[in-house]
Amino acid sequence: MTSYLLAGGGTAGHVNPMLAMADEIRLRDPQAQIVCVGTAEGLEATLVPARGYELVTIPRIPFPRIRGLVASSRNFIAGWPTAVSTITALISERKVDVVVGVGGYSAAPAYAAARKAGVPFVIHEANAKPGLANRWGALRTPYVGVTFAGTPLPHAVTVGTPLRKEIETLDIPAVRAAARAHFGLDVHRPVVMVTSGSQGARSINTTIANSAADIVAAGYQVLHIVGQNKPESIPTLSGYVALDYCDRMDLALAAANLVVSRAGSATVSELSALGIPAVYVPYPVGNGEQRFNAAGVVKAGGGVMVADQDFTPAWVTSTLIPLLRDEAALEIMGTRAATVGMRDGTARMMNLIDAALSSV
Repeated sequence: MTSYLLAGGGTAGHVNPMLAMADEIRLRDPQAQIVCVGTAEGLEATLVPARGYELVTIPRIPFPRIRGLVASSRNFIAGWPTAVSTITALISERKVDVVVGVGGYSAAPAYAAARKAGVPFVIHEANAKPGLANRWGALRTPYVGVTFAGTPLPHAVTVGTPLRKEIETLDIPAVRAAARAHFGLDVHRPVVMVTSGSQGARSINTTIANSAADIVAAGYQVLHIVGQNKPESIPTLSGYVALDYCDRMDLALAAANLVVSRAGSATVSELSALGIPAVYVPYPVGNGEQRFNAAGVVKAGGGVMVADQDFTPAWVTSTLIPLLRDEAALEIMGTRAATVGMRDGTARMMNLIDAALSSV
């Protein structure tokens, strides 16, 4: 029986690939032992147990940062040895054969514990601009899979993103009519699907709400997943459907002729893999990784990128609506998106994991 330890998380962009790999391991070997390590604050605390996997939590141990160096160094020095020791003991107790990390606060101590225990470890980096944990870990293992070509990590092999099975196997032409009907949309009219994550991007939501009538007048329907940051007023017009949350994103994607979205790694990977043209509005705060995530598909002609501050009703009128009316251009965009997308990211990562297991 092979024993796997999967570590990391924080965001859906990290947790979902980890769960996709866990599902594939379970599918291939129902007897395999799988334990996940994360933090109580990250999304893994909810998503991992909900998928039926055991989660062992450790405290958040951020690497020291230049800003607040003294305090962050003190916290790191105090917490790091305990985190590494906890995971090392778990590796010994569960007779773990391989550690797989996806980045996040629990990943780096898991890599250190794997080295201490003499167990190989494998890394998946979801973002084009890698995080500190995976940058540290990639210097210490030859088994590094990245979502985007050109990601600056040692030993990087481009594998794409391990996708949820319902996305990996989605047949859009076969289910499009049923998908539109599921959301109460006209099965014959094209659809713009708008999503900005579970929190909801206020700027995207406001612009789409204010432009919905113009988009509908252009012949499109709008499927708007608003998340928590709702616009001040939700339009009430035929052809516009707003949802607080969508638990069938596979159907939402199947319904769409074009998607407007943030540029998180998972979103860019799914849209590219499915060949769906998109308007990407990168998150304007943080280290700018979302701009890098979408750069490849935009360069290939599979999407359009617009800065958050520029995504306004005026931009919708001047750029988005003319694009929607150009069916040939949208078809070309979808084809070009698919040229950079990968549906087999899970299988590619499993090849790396198998290589690590064979190295022992």
